[in-house]
Amino acid sequence: MSISRNRRTLLAALPALLVPWLADEARGAARAGGAAPGSHPRAGATADEVMQGVDLAGRTIVVTGCNSGIGLEAMRVLAANGAHVIGTARDEARGRAACGSVRGRATPVVLELTEPESIVACARQVTTLAPRIDALVCNAGIVLDTHEQLGALEKQFAVNHLGHFLLVNRLLAPMLAARGRVVVVGSGNHRDAPEGGIQFDDLSGAGWYRRGYSHSKLANGLFSFELARRLAGTGATSNCVTPGHTRTNILRSTGLGYADNARTPAQGAATPCYAAAHPAMAGINGAYLSDFREAPQGAAQTDRAMAARLWQVSEALVQPSLQPWPRALRD
Repeated sequence: MSISRNRRTLLAALPALLVPWLADEARGAARAGGAAPGSHPRAGATADEVMQGVDLAGRTIVVTGCNSGIGLEAMRVLAANGAHVIGTARDEARGRAACGSVRGRATPVVLELTEPESIVACARQVTTLAPRIDALVCNAGIVLDTHEQLGALEKQFAVNHLGHFLLVNRLLAPMLAARGRVVVVGSGNHRDAPEGGIQFDDLSGAGWYRRGYSHSKLANGLFSFELARRLAGTGATSNCVTPGHTRTNILRSTGLGYADNARTPAQGAATPCYAAAHPAMAGINGAYLSDFREAPQGAAQTDRAMAARLWQVSEALVQPSLQPWPRALRD
């Protein structure tokens, strides 16, 4: 009888014993490149498939570059699942048309990433609309096949990296208030950046503009990496994702084409949506994801010294428009 009674007691206690262990296993699996065992979406899944059944009611998510491609698809899916999506576009008409095309709540805000004044104005408007931001998807970007500069800076570096660097810093307070997620859309092209990584000694691009897009994507990855370090312990997170080669309008101003196996925007938006809003990504910080899993990356993208230096240089470049970080997060 004693053995039988003890057995029943043990069986009754098993759920309480197993739940914390399973939670630890899930967190460990997520840090190693996924969520709980068996919960990974399949590679090539669409954003609708990945977010099926995820209720986002009450959440506010900002998506930059909402008027086409990955940004439009991400906004559509997140809004359809109940989130209030604040979508940014370069002009009011495109933003209004994009937000009006989706089911659910979507609010347009103008953001021109080439203009610090526009970035500051955008951040102020977003903060007025949403004192708490649950996720910020840094998606907007450009690809050039010619040498163009904004002042002394190669244009892709200025737009793809520096513009988002300033935006995230200006939106830090509402992100921290919600323990929000920053999602930086990077690229596997970061491996093709110029030799030595970020070209601190000459950011004009004059000698390396043909690798300018890759240079800007390396900057995206390093920014996310350093941001994650600074956010550690706050509850807010930063992760970088590569959507894969996706057929969008990003190459419209170039003579470049798409590979036959290029993804659809529905597929390209899947990993950004997953990182921004899926429960499996709760608490995950400092990851680099491809198809919902931790992905290999070039050594430069995890170079702590380079990431720290890029942060310092970026701060100096946008200093007049920057807000100071809380003291505890500065170093």
